[in-house]
Amino acid sequence: MVGHLRGRGEGSIYPYRNGYAAYVWVETPNGRRKRKYVYGKTEDIVREKWLELHQQARKGPVATNTPTLAEYLEYWLSEVIEPNRAPLTYSTYEIFVRLYIGPGLGKKRLHRLRQRDVQIWINQVARTCQCCAQGKDLARPEGRRRCCAAGECCEDRLSARSLSDIRACLRSALSSAIDDELISKNVAKHVKLPRVRKSKRNHWTTDEARRFLESARNDGDPFYAAYVLVLVLGMRKGEVLGVPVDAIDLDGLELDIHYQLQRVGGRLLHRETKSEASDDPLPLPNIATTALKLRLEDRAEDRTKADLAWQEFGLLFTTRYGTPIEPRNFNRSWNARCRKAGVRKITVHDARRTCGSLLADLDVHPRVAMRVLRHAQVSVTMEVYTEVSSEQTREALKRLGDSLA
Repeated sequence: MVGHLRGRGEGSIYPYRNGYAAYVWVETPNGRRKRKYVYGKTEDIVREKWLELHQQARKGPVATNTPTLAEYLEYWLSEVIEPNRAPLTYSTYEIFVRLYIGPGLGKKRLHRLRQRDVQIWINQVARTCQCCAQGKDLARPEGRRRCCAAGECCEDRLSARSLSDIRACLRSALSSAIDDELISKNVAKHVKLPRVRKSKRNHWTTDEARRFLESARNDGDPFYAAYVLVLVLGMRKGEVLGVPVDAIDLDGLELDIHYQLQRVGGRLLHRETKSEASDDPLPLPNIATTALKLRLEDRAEDRTKADLAWQEFGLLFTTRYGTPIEPRNFNRSWNARCRKAGVRKITVHDARRTCGSLLADLDVHPRVAMRVLRHAQVSVTMEVYTEVSSEQTREALKRLGDSLA
């Protein structure tokens, strides 16, 4: 059948396979004139696409080939994510693309990627031992190889949380491709994954938190003030290590939380906090004021002793020579203090949650706790508040039992 003829350069619409197709002559980004095709099940659908294509052609150059997923991901990381998102987000997405998405789906053309392709790929990633796939054991010296390279697979598979994060990365990239009008549907949106079970978070009782701080204060631990900021003000590790000296207002009894220190991709970055909700001056209770005064005195003493070796970074918590504290070293000091204080070992982030749980035990209103913890959404605060302590549970059951006796 002869297609519907148009004017010179306008292209045409014609029957194609089980539907219709059309093309328009366009100028490509490299300056050449080529045909750009559109397809659809009905002539009306194709005509609408054909008209839209004409509008694009009038505005400027049009790409005639849809890029592969790998090609688009390279652009997405460098032009969309890196300039506009936090360095840690870029670093995480780059790892997901390099280790999982690129090798599994990178060769697929964007417009030919189907939900079935993504489902099969993510299932395969879930089944794969990452030690085998990435050669982790093989990278060890020959005498220290103990699992996959030695013929005994360690079955180092990704967690449900990691799989969910990888899918979220792909989904974000495909959403960007939709915005760029390269595809019309996000095929990663409804891919099925194992359910992510929230792990039971650890937190201390009031007595454990008190013993921990007393141990640090009595031993003159250089991080005593940092521990106070985590447990009393609910500050994040990066926020504590990134506190500038001039953020402390001892006269107004406030601490301005605006910066954080992070190790990202081999670099130690002192940058703004992750969201506006995290930026907030907090009032200083007596224990925090006293701890900060002690820290400022110790810092001044360290600077005097270091003399010419001192490097000024303007941070409250530093090494003996003024340089920033490596986050991993802070973790080691925290774990060592747990042992010395004789309390259960929990992470620094769990200690921040301890602040929230202690506020809940004191019946502090969730909106107030939300301000203290600087959560962007009250639902996050309520997750902490709903994890009632075992003491509260025991007391509630005792009261119930007494009422039924």
